[in-house]
Amino acid sequence: MCMVIFAPILAICAFVTCGGYYGQLQVKVDCTARRQNNVSIDIDFSYPFRLQQVHFRAPLCDVEREEVLFLDGDFSSAAQFFVTVGVFAFLYSLLATIVYVFYQNKYLKNNRGPLVDFAVTVIFSLMWLVSSCCWAKSLTDLKSATNPTEVLLLISACRAQENRCTAMQEPHWSRLNTSTVLGFVNVVLWSGNIWFVFKETGWYKTGQRYPTRSASGKRSSEMRERLYSESSFDQPDDSFGLYRQDSFILSKGDFNKQVERQASINQSQVSFSLPETYLGKNVTFERENSIASQGPMIFINEM
Repeated sequence: MCMVIFAPILAICAFVTCGGYYGQLQVKVDCTARRQNNVSIDIDFSYPFRLQQVHFRAPLCDVEREEVLFLDGDFSSAAQFFVTVGVFAFLYSLLATIVYVFYQNKYLKNNRGPLVDFAVTVIFSLMWLVSSCCWAKSLTDLKSATNPTEVLLLISACRAQENRCTAMQEPHWSRLNTSTVLGFVNVVLWSGNIWFVFKETGWYKTGQRYPTRSASGKRSSEMRERLYSESSFDQPDDSFGLYRQDSFILSKGDFNKQVERQASINQSQVSFSLPETYLGKNVTFERENSIASQGPMIFINEM
């Protein structure tokens, strides 16, 4: 939501303050020969700051004519790059706002929308960072190139000690300084939005579905599995000991019924596996009014 509200506004402010700049400086030349006294020279420059194309006329104090001079420097590449990033960021922010509000279902379909949004957000974050750094460096050089003291050194009359040259007006840099600050604010905004866009992708959801366990959690789970396995292995021994007790001597008829019942239960299982048998020691089966007979007792373990 923060991205939807502030990104278009900050993008507009960034490229408008840079692209709509208009600066002016003024110097005055006072010739001692009094042929041309107190001559004011106005020098205007604007975006895209190709100063080598900015020219002005300065008087020559020794003769009745003027010279044409040009400023030094070309800062158009950094300025245009900064403005271009701002324009495209503004257009993408408007498009993303429309998609979020009116096409939310299509945005989340097949996870393509969040992935594209994540990639574009990362790209714009890097572009804002690079363009803001380049523009900040170019702005520093632009201030030096348009410094009235440096401009006076270009005038031939001002290089003569008998003439007096003064700076009357310096350019106002508040707008361009604001554009630089807004550029870095956009860097923070778009970089922070990477996390919120990443949460909409399938990568974040996959990580939440299979969270990593800590070392203590792994140790506790291993301990539970070990105790479970030991208890499961102890069950046959306990059952075997119970069968060996004298109080659990079965008659032959009851034993046959138990075997048939366990066999029918094993047949109903899905695995259709045969029960395992164990030949134990000879157990005495007693019948009423008959001699006791001995035979091997068969134990059936449930699968």
